[in-house]
Amino acid sequence: MAYADTDLDLRDKRILITGASRGIGYAIAERLSLAGARTALAGRKIESLEEAAAQITSAGGGDTLILPANVSHPEDARALVPRVIEAWGGIDVLINNAGSNPAFGPIVDLEEWAWDKTLATNLKGPFLLSQSAGKWMSQNGGGAIINISSVGGLDPSVMLGAYSVSKAGIIMLTKVLAAELGPAGVRVNCIAPGLVETRFANHLVSTPEIHDPLVARAALRRHGQPAEISGAAHYLASDASSFMTGQVMVIDGGVRY
Repeated sequence: MAYADTDLDLRDKRILITGASRGIGYAIAERLSLAGARTALAGRKIESLEEAAAQITSAGGGDTLILPANVSHPEDARALVPRVIEAWGGIDVLINNAGSNPAFGPIVDLEEWAWDKTLATNLKGPFLLSQSAGKWMSQNGGGAIINISSVGGLDPSVMLGAYSVSKAGIIMLTKVLAAELGPAGVRVNCIAPGLVETRFANHLVSTPEIHDPLVARAALRRHGQPAEISGAAHYLASDASSFMTGQVMVIDGGVRY
């Protein structure tokens, strides 16, 4: 089979992205929309989603759908995929990007509420969304699920224990889903970014004693930008990755070379 640029064309693909109002989620949404996709933007604050949708339209993107939701709430997570299907007749790609890390410190001192919130957003939400999307895709010719993990899911992140555990969990969720849904034509892959400059990672980026040692370990000697993660999501959402499933793409500037 010969491949061309058309393999990266996402025209008319129906894509749901959680945590889409800013950071990596927004960068992914904008890139995929510019490639022709219809993008459903999910996030907690409707004002932020409206601003993101306006920015995508201004950049020349396609149709957007605004879906206010908190994926840490099971009722919200369960409702998102059906809302996309109702609006557009189906869903082709699910991108589980929303993340939370409400506490920084030793895991032995972590309060139970912080553990619960982190796991609810970073792991249970994607689990419920993947159940819903995976069932529909399995019965309707296939699709793709893309989970956003972290290098913290591959190596322990000191002082970010619950976050690391949740991101390790989503890597295994990716592999289990890939094995179970592959025969039905559903591909499930994972992206593990390193340090990326977002509001979510502001404390890590803006604190020299944390930032500088991390950057010193990277072959590129710098942290990343959200747009530098969006290309991997574009590839995984497209037909160019048609023979890839169950994999973790590490994008960290060369820390784990």
